[in-house]
Amino acid sequence: MNSGIWLNRWGRWALALGWVIAVCLPGSAADRDNPLDTLKKEHPRLILNPQDVALLKQALENDPARREIYEKIKAEADKILDEPPVEYQLIGPRLLDKSRRCLERIYRLSLVYLMSGDSRYLQRAVKELDAAGAFPDWNPSHFLDTAEMSHAFGIAYDWLYHGLSPEERARIRTALIEKGIDAYLNGFETGAWWTKATHNWNQVCHGGVGVGALAIADEIPDKAEEVIRKAVETMPRALQGYAPDGGWDEGPGYWHYATVYTVYFLASLHSALGTDFGLSRHEGMDNAGQFRIDFEGPNGLCFNYADAGSRVGNTHEMYWLAHFYGRPVYAWFQREHSRQPHPLDFIWYSKEGDNPAKSGVPLDAFYKGIDVVFLRSAWNDRNALFVGFKGGDNKANHSHLDLGSFVLDALGHRWAVDLGGDDYNLPGYFGSQRWTYYRLINHSHNTLVIDDQIQDPKAAAPITAFHSAPDWAFAQTDLSAAYKIKKARRGLGMLGRRHILVRDEIEAEQPAEVLWGMLTPAKVELDGRNAALTIEDKTMHARILTPENARFETVSANPPAPQRQQPNVTKLVVRLPEKVSAVDITVLISPDEWEKIPAAARRPLPLADWNAMK
Repeated sequence: MNSGIWLNRWGRWALALGWVIAVCLPGSAADRDNPLDTLKKEHPRLILNPQDVALLKQALENDPARREIYEKIKAEADKILDEPPVEYQLIGPRLLDKSRRCLERIYRLSLVYLMSGDSRYLQRAVKELDAAGAFPDWNPSHFLDTAEMSHAFGIAYDWLYHGLSPEERARIRTALIEKGIDAYLNGFETGAWWTKATHNWNQVCHGGVGVGALAIADEIPDKAEEVIRKAVETMPRALQGYAPDGGWDEGPGYWHYATVYTVYFLASLHSALGTDFGLSRHEGMDNAGQFRIDFEGPNGLCFNYADAGSRVGNTHEMYWLAHFYGRPVYAWFQREHSRQPHPLDFIWYSKEGDNPAKSGVPLDAFYKGIDVVFLRSAWNDRNALFVGFKGGDNKANHSHLDLGSFVLDALGHRWAVDLGGDDYNLPGYFGSQRWTYYRLINHSHNTLVIDDQIQDPKAAAPITAFHSAPDWAFAQTDLSAAYKIKKARRGLGMLGRRHILVRDEIEAEQPAEVLWGMLTPAKVELDGRNAALTIEDKTMHARILTPENARFETVSANPPAPQRQQPNVTKLVVRLPEKVSAVDITVLISPDEWEKIPAAARRPLPLADWNAMK
């Protein structure tokens, strides 16, 4: 029998057993006399156990796909051998760059050592650990840095344990305790804000240090018990953010950061203790991987709302989610999207699953917990039409003032873009100056600007309607609170899986200047109510259906320096000739010229009638 398949089957059995244990045992660490009662004594016990190591070595011989992943990881580890170790250097208030570099190196060096037994990788890992262990601290004032370094030291101690000398173990263990675990416990004693966080900081801080504590739990039982108890009791504050359907309000980039640290911790709890104390049963977590699939468009770009970049990168946690929740399409997705594999791609690799179309995944998705919608014309087609559209909550962590914004892909390109975040080290980026930066306010998003004002930072915009049928799919949101006016409602629909309608219905107590905007990397040619958008040899057409006196214009999308510039992006706007107290703005966007567009797509129906549209 192929060992790769055999490993997957045994992996499923083990994870299923872990699920049973998790369900049968008490739901919280607080319910047990000691959450470490079931701690496995052998190493490795984090994510891997000795039997897994033996099976993975067999897979290297018998599974070409796994061997290919391993060879890529080994090539990276070989490069690390000649690189200098990390140095203590802050960028702004953060040591995070160094913590992540150490973590990435430790995972690669440790895995290759486990598989090959080559002492060069062990020695280079020790050199890295000695350098980081000699830092004056792991920057607990920005605790993500401490958590990620604790994660690195935990994996190293556990995976390299049998190759380390007693003196090396002592140095690694001491640094982990003094700079990681003690700093974590001190955070609770002093009431550090991150101990109560409900966003990605929660999973990273508790998960990262939790992994470190499990690595040395039998050697510092009292402190490790306290860490695990606090982590298990506190992480639900963030895990409830997946409810009810797996979405994440911080955007795709922080979905990955939060979810991968959730998985690191859950996987380590299962491998070390045989339970996750019910953490994996939080509502929506089983569908979190589907959110990852839905938020990526056909050309590999995601709907990058909040501070996210347009590409998320490798999300190896998808393999674990696939195994644990029985969702093989997640594994298919990760196989197709892992270009620079992580060592956990090798460990958790699965041949199971098929593409979303064959797996019966719907073309359209509405994430009720975060008020975000995705519509698409097809799966597995780079030229497919794709829209990401959001209501949401401007108060969400990392949020921009982007209620009502959207992105649009078609013909292999992105036509309506989200610029993403700016430099985190800009003055007051996460403080009093946040809403002065262009990339973070509605002026730079594909939504409305009314009287040149920013959206209310405290406003939320619910998705008020969602419809999905083969020839007509749409969503609507109420933006009234964002602009503090009588009525501001937006609908975005996909007709015939080919044409996009964007309609805004606005009523204000006093006449206001209303500006409709869409940022595009296309070359724009204007003709009154028509705009031709061209990228390479592809063209999309935009037409103003209402009001008749509106016209397209273009304006710069570049703010003053030192904010990031985007000289290749243009803001296409719908300009009205005067202020209005009531107006309906309807824009049609299509790959077809006006003469070829069906009559149904030309009708500027009121939002109230969209349910009847065909």
